[in-house]
Amino acid sequence: MSAALTLGEALEAIRADPSRSAVLLDVDGTLAPIVRHADDASVPEVTRTALIQISRRYALVGCVSGRRSSIARQIVSIGTIAYVGNHGGEILFPGGTEPEVEPEFARGGERVRAFRDAVWSDELDRLRVRSEDKDQIAAFHWRGAPHEDTAEEAVREIAARAEAEGLAVHWGRKVLEVRPPKAVDKGQGIRRLLRDADLDAAVYVGDDTTDIDAFHGLRALVDEGRIGTAVCVGVRSEETPPALEQEADVLVDGPAGVRSLLEALL
Repeated sequence: MSAALTLGEALEAIRADPSRSAVLLDVDGTLAPIVRHADDASVPEVTRTALIQISRRYALVGCVSGRRSSIARQIVSIGTIAYVGNHGGEILFPGGTEPEVEPEFARGGERVRAFRDAVWSDELDRLRVRSEDKDQIAAFHWRGAPHEDTAEEAVREIAARAEAEGLAVHWGRKVLEVRPPKAVDKGQGIRRLLRDADLDAAVYVGDDTTDIDAFHGLRALVDEGRIGTAVCVGVRSEETPPALEQEADVLVDGPAGVRSLLEALL
C-alpha cells in the first residue's frame, strides 16, 4: 500500500464491512494530545464520542498503549473496548477487571521494580526527572524539566546501568523505559489480541517508534493469511520519527487528524 494514498482510499477496505474489521489505536499523541505531564493526558470528548460510535459498529476496537492497560482505559474512558497495555505485555479485554499478562514478562517485573528503587536519587528529583511505575516497566520522563538536556543526560546514565544489569531499555518521546529481558512489543500484543478473531481487515493508528512494531505485527497477520488487509496510519507531529512516516500507508496530522479518521470510518 502506498503512502501517497488519500485517507479515504486507505480506509476503503476497513469500511467495506465493519462487522469484519478491527480498529486499533495508540493513545498518547494519537487519541490524546501530548501534554507536559503524562498524568494530565485526556481524550477530547468529541474524539471519545466518535470512538464509542465506532465500537458499536466495528467487530473489534482496541487501544494499544505504552501505559498499563488499566490506566489507558481510565484515559479513554470506554469500558466496552479492549486495551493492550505495557507495549503488548498485557491485555485488558472488554469489560474485564484484571489484565492478562504475558507470564515471563510478569516475572521480570520484580527485577525492574528493584532496579527503579536502586537508581532513584535526590539528584534525579532535583533535575525534575519523573518516574512512572508501570508495574512491569519503569519509565523515566524528562519532558518539561527546567533543563531538559541535563535531565536527559542523567536518564541516559540510567539506561546504561540498566543494560549493564541485563534489563531491556526502550526510548520514546522524551522518555526512557526500563523493561524485563523478555521482549514484548505492540506487534506481539496485537497478535495476541487478534488470535481468535475472524476478520477481513484491520487498521492501526499511531505516532511513535513503538507503533512501528504494531505496523509490523499487523502486516505479519496479512502475510500469514490471517487477515486480508492491514492499513497502517502514522500520526504526524513536530516529533514524528522519520521511520514512522516511512512505514505508514497514510499520514494524518495530530490528534485532530485522528478524529477526522474516526469520523471517516463512520
